[in-house]
Amino acid sequence: MNLFKVMIISLSSMTILGVVALILVLNMDGETEASGERSIDEIREASLMTDEITTDLQSGDYVRISFRIVTDSKDSLEELKKRDFQLQNVLLKELSTMESETFQSGLEDLEKELQLKLNQFMSEGEVTDVYTVNKVLQ
Repeated sequence: MNLFKVMIISLSSMTILGVVALILVLNMDGETEASGERSIDEIREASLMTDEITTDLQSGDYVRISFRIVTDSKDSLEELKKRDFQLQNVLLKELSTMESETFQSGLEDLEKELQLKLNQFMSEGEVTDVYTVNKVLQ
C-alpha cells in the first residue's frame, strides 16, 4: 500500500506541474497581445506617410512638412487613405494659423492637434500617433 500512495502522489505532482507549465507557456506567447504593444512592422503596415506639404504660416514664412500618421488597424488606414482630402484640409488649416516661433517650439502640440482633429472624422478605428518626419521653415 505504501508504494501505491507514493505512486499516486508522484503522478498527481507531475500532473499539477505539467498544467502549471502549460499555463505559463501559453501566457508567455500572448504577452505582447495582452499588453497591447504592436511590433514595428505592424505599426508601419497601419501607417500613412503624407505627401510633402508646402504652405505659408500666419507670420508669412513658408514651411515644407510631412508626417507619418499611425492608425490602430489596417481598416483604419484604408479609411484614412480615402479621407486624404480631409487630411490635407486639416493640415493646411492648422499650419495657416501658426506663427513661425510657435511652429518651431510647438511641433508636439501640432501633432496632438492633428491626431485629435483626424479622429473626429474617423468612423472605423482611430489615429493613434502623428509623427513629423520632415520639416523645413523658410
